[in-house]
Amino acid sequence: MTPRTTPPLRAAWLVWGLGALLYLMGFFQRVAPAVMTDELMGDFGINAAGLGNLSAFYFYSYVAMQVPTGVLADRWGPRRLLAAGAFVAGLGTLLFAVADGILWAGMGRLLIGGSVAVAFVGLLKVASNWFPVRQFALVSGLALFTGIVGAVLAGPPLRLLMSCYSWRTIMAGSAVFTFLICAGIWFFVRDTPSEKGYADFLQPGTPAAGNTRPSIIGGIVEVFRYPNTRLLCVIPAGTVGCVLTFSGLWGVPYLATHHQLTTTGASVLSTALMVAWAVGGPAFGWFSDRLGRRKPLYLLGCGLSLVGWGGILFLNNLPVPLLAGLLVLTGFCSGCMIISFAFAKESVPLNLAGTVSGVVNMGVMMGPMILQPAVGWILDQNWQGQAVAGVRVYPLTAYQAGFSLMLAWLALGFVLLFFTRETRCKQVMCEDKKK
Repeated sequence: MTPRTTPPLRAAWLVWGLGALLYLMGFFQRVAPAVMTDELMGDFGINAAGLGNLSAFYFYSYVAMQVPTGVLADRWGPRRLLAAGAFVAGLGTLLFAVADGILWAGMGRLLIGGSVAVAFVGLLKVASNWFPVRQFALVSGLALFTGIVGAVLAGPPLRLLMSCYSWRTIMAGSAVFTFLICAGIWFFVRDTPSEKGYADFLQPGTPAAGNTRPSIIGGIVEVFRYPNTRLLCVIPAGTVGCVLTFSGLWGVPYLATHHQLTTTGASVLSTALMVAWAVGGPAFGWFSDRLGRRKPLYLLGCGLSLVGWGGILFLNNLPVPLLAGLLVLTGFCSGCMIISFAFAKESVPLNLAGTVSGVVNMGVMMGPMILQPAVGWILDQNWQGQAVAGVRVYPLTAYQAGFSLMLAWLALGFVLLFFTRETRCKQVMCEDKKK
């Protein structure tokens, strides 16, 4: 019997929400080292470069998994992918919690990053299957919002929790929660509305979502034949790299050391940046959908982000209220990167939506994967021998030298945006390909 109606919003949001919980936990694990810098450096006896590498182990496997994840989402659907990801993420978190050396801690971070790598692409696939196409950018922005809620939880709330419990106990508890997410996804999430008795959302001239089976290599080769795919691998990496390198690792010690803030106060400001980023994502997605254009808003947000980061990092002795305002404005404008996913999805045929999402998300995570350890290396190169309780303290010039890498990548992305081809929020068909 043919399903009569498309799914009600409550059913769509339930399916999407369970997957979003895994993305939330992924962001929590991504950012948590930022408020555990002293504990991790002390427990494992590492310097800034070592901490940068430990944190970046998450990104190494995360980036490596993006393209396979995108293709598997197109081949197998998001349910099995998200459930398997949640299970392995729980195991990785548990390993990180009990690690007695840097090697096992790195292995735990590697497992976490590789497993939660399925979350965002899986959510985009769910959005493609369970929501009308004109809501895709908005739903993508809300996915970013959910993830950043996890990052916020890894800020002041985690810092306060660590005053009562060790970081190992907290990580073990988060592992248990991740296993519960796995169970919820397995029992309640379905790949398409038709699996729950509803009509699927279809577009004229495109195959049903989830019914095609592109080969892994064939899907990757195909999406790279579209120029926007190649550009959108690089462009958002600078925007995300700035946010996650600052808020995800080096922002708290920088603010505490050079703006005379407590660790908690610095964590609050760093979290404010993340919250603004969370709000900016759905806002830019909604405005882009309403405007019917992708490129102008992306250029505006990227340009303002570049100006904002320049002020935050290179205007010395800023009053704290002005610094906070700049962080919030810059974080909000950085939400423009969410447009990348709708932009890229519309630039290729719909049956390649998961593959192109994985490719773009791989590019997105290249930013923090490269920048976090690179900034740490530059900090160590410019260290002048100062330490407090065995933890290195870096001068302002060292931070500014390291953060210059962030600005350079962001500027490159801004320039490359001018070469993208506007989609006007319309899905490309196979015959529209531009080689």
